Amino acid sequence: MRQSQKTSNDDYLSKNRMESEGTTEVCSTTHGEPERRDGVKNQKLIVKITSRSNLNQAYKRVKANKGAAGIDGTTVKELFSYLIRNKEELIKQMRNGSYKPQPVRRVEIPKPDGSKRKLGVPTVRDRLVQQAILQVMERIVDPTFSDNSFGFRPHRSAHNAMKRAKAYYEAGYRYAVDLDLKAYFDTVNHDQLMYCVEKRIKDKIVLQLIRRFLRSGVHTNGRVVPTEAGVPQGGNLSPILGNIYLDQLDKELERRGHKFVRYADDCTIYVKSRRAGERVMKSITTFLEDKLKLTVNREKTQVGSPTKLKFLGFCLHTTKQGSGFRPHIKSKKRFERKLKHLTKRSRSGNIRGIIKEINEVTTGWINYYGISYMKSYIRHINQWLRRRIRQIIWKRWKKVKTRYKSLMKLKIPRQKAWEWANTRKGYWHIACSHILHRSITNKILEQVGLKNLVHLFEHAHLSY
Repeated sequence: MRQSQKTSNDDYLSKNRMESEGTTEVCSTTHGEPERRDGVKNQKLIVKITSRSNLNQAYKRVKANKGAAGIDGTTVKELFSYLIRNKEELIKQMRNGSYKPQPVRRVEIPKPDGSKRKLGVPTVRDRLVQQAILQVMERIVDPTFSDNSFGFRPHRSAHNAMKRAKAYYEAGYRYAVDLDLKAYFDTVNHDQLMYCVEKRIKDKIVLQLIRRFLRSGVHTNGRVVPTEAGVPQGGNLSPILGNIYLDQLDKELERRGHKFVRYADDCTIYVKSRRAGERVMKSITTFLEDKLKLTVNREKTQVGSPTKLKFLGFCLHTTKQGSGFRPHIKSKKRFERKLKHLTKRSRSGNIRGIIKEINEVTTGWINYYGISYMKSYIRHINQWLRRRIRQIIWKRWKKVKTRYKSLMKLKIPRQKAWEWANTRKGYWHIACSHILHRSITNKILEQVGLKNLVHLFEHAHLSY
């Protein structure tokens, strides 16, 4: 008798879990999986993609990423039970090339400039298949990419991209060409993209699957609109396909000997003079529009100093100790607007719940921008945020009687508590007065759950 496979509880192909449901393994050798154990490397790519280990890994990744349901309404939590019932048919369709993706669900996300970013939400089944393809495809394709490409690649990040930009600036490249591609992911030419993919991937079934995902259509306003161009943002394959297409730009810039950094569709070229930057901007715009069939946003594409231009939310910063990073003014303003919205004095919700939402925003922002020089800014935001929260609390106490009792609970002397409870000063003024600073102290706010931004920043900054 064959021994059961040892897999984690999350493995949808786990034998123990399958047998408990009255089923058998998905990719066992008894189901005809032609996986070779002799180390032969000329195995068909689709077989690697549909192998038990690869599908298990894809399932775990989709489950961990969570995300909304697609047009069929199936949630990530329901994926396991779906696979138990349909695993054999799913693998069969993937291997014989009959698998057909469903249209993606259109979601529009507001952008800071007032426009909307169009996202496409695939079904969880399609996300599983895309993730399985990605895991195998990435090992083949990623090594062929430029060393100056950082977006959506293993062991690379926006911080790595900024460090490369800093190195160019310190080497004397004091001007930058900031390229802005208009609706890049919506305008990628399918035929040209597939030509680039075919140079790296030779399995015809895999190529057919990728093209079907590109042409699956978009479900919007109750009808399906065909996709003649573009790579739907939101799919697991979109980032790597976007990188494959723009790798043509990378290779052209390398051929010309330019210094550049690219993160997805954000690309900055570093030169030594404004005149050189304007010349490069003109020639690269021609290349992008004529050769790659992309649209360059001429209003936003510009030449300037890296200390003023925004790249990945940062700009460079010069000090006596050398150059470094700081959040761009637009990134700061967006952060402040978000916190201001979360701390409106008229908003509903439990104060602990509000503080939890605030912590999620501040922790994420500081973890990303913690590489920057911004100690005084963080100290200012820390004080301002506490004042905003004190204002909410004071407004909720509202009546004199409630204020008096609340101040007494906070160990304010009876006479002072009655005096302060009867104040006629406005909410914002009181939030910065000795009344609330002595009663709702910083220590109390931290006990309620509010994270100290100065401590968060110091921890994040030291880790880089």
